[in-house]
Parts: sequence; C-alpha cells; structure tokens
Amino acid sequence: MMRSAMRQLLLLRHAKSAWDDPALADHARPLNNRGRAAARLMAAEMQRLGLTPDLVLVSSARRTLQTLDALKPLEGSPIVTISDALYLAPWEGLLAALNQVPDTVRSVLLIGHNPGLHDLALNLLPPGTAATPMLFRLQEGYPTGALTEFAIAKPWHDLTDGGGRLMAFIAPRDLPGGEISHEAEEGHA
Repeated sequence: MMRSAMRQLLLLRHAKSAWDDPALADHARPLNNRGRAAARLMAAEMQRLGLTPDLVLVSSARRTLQTLDALKPLEGSPIVTISDALYLAPWEGLLAALNQVPDTVRSVLLIGHNPGLHDLALNLLPPGTAATPMLFRLQEGYPTGALTEFAIAKPWHDLTDGGGRLMAFIAPRDLPGGEISHEAEEGHA
C-alpha cells in the first residue's frame, strides 16, 4: 500500500492530575503543576515531530481538556470533538469511537485515560510485532502525558485489534527537561 494511503493515530494520555482535593469528583480533577509542565513538553515535541492531527477526540474530563489546552495552538486547526463517552472508556469503547471517524480523516489524536488507552495501544499491535525496546516500554505501562503513534493501513471504519503499526512511544520523561518523577502514576486514570 502507498504511504499516502496510511492513516495516523496518536494516543495521548492526559498529563498528571491533582489528587489533593478529596471532595472533588474524579471528572473534575485538574492537572497539577507537574502535569502542566509535562503537557507543554509534549506539545513542543509534537510540533518538533510535525504531528498535526486533522481531528482530536478528547474525553470530557477536566484533566484531558487541560492537556488539550496545553497542546494549543495545534497546527492546521484540527476539528475537536469532546465526548463524555471517552471518559474512562474501555479500549473497546475507544476503538468504537475511532470506527466512527470519517475515512477522509488522515490523522486522529485521541486524548484519554488509563487503563483504556493502554489497553487500546496493546490491542492495536499485530500478532508477531517485533520485540523492540520501544515495544517493551509500551508493554510495561502508559505513564501520564505519554504519546503513542500508530500507522493505520485500513480505513477507520475497518480498524480492528491488531490493525496498527507502532511508530513511536514517547513519555514526558524522555524529553529534554522532562526528568519528572512518575512514581505510581500508571494505575491512575
């Protein structure tokens, strides 16, 4: 298949959120200072790599919307769709949302939560994916602020498990200035 026919899927976990107000509903938790800094680092890296989505699908949670705000302005002014259905959605729900994307869309950025986002990334890997350090890191966990890039050969409506080719996995700590402690973050949504 020609490279131009390939689609791009970017999966971004929201940046680190605050847990210091027990009265605050989970949906309303904001980013903390570390999260805002990490989101800005990831925004700069996405710009450096030329990652320009045509469509952004984002959970309606405050922390995902604040992560999106830190990415702005996104080059090309993509369409942004905020969805309650993406909030803490399992991977099957995230895949179903991607199956609804018009096939004319070349690149999608999905900003969501764990464990659904991590499970989606793992389920998009085709059987027999070559063992690489990048794959091992993805399998280990999906830290807050992490971004995965997949190349997708099929139209969005035909995307199924095993339908992606892993192109990149980047965590904020991988970036210059990103030596941010990420202890115990993998389990939080």
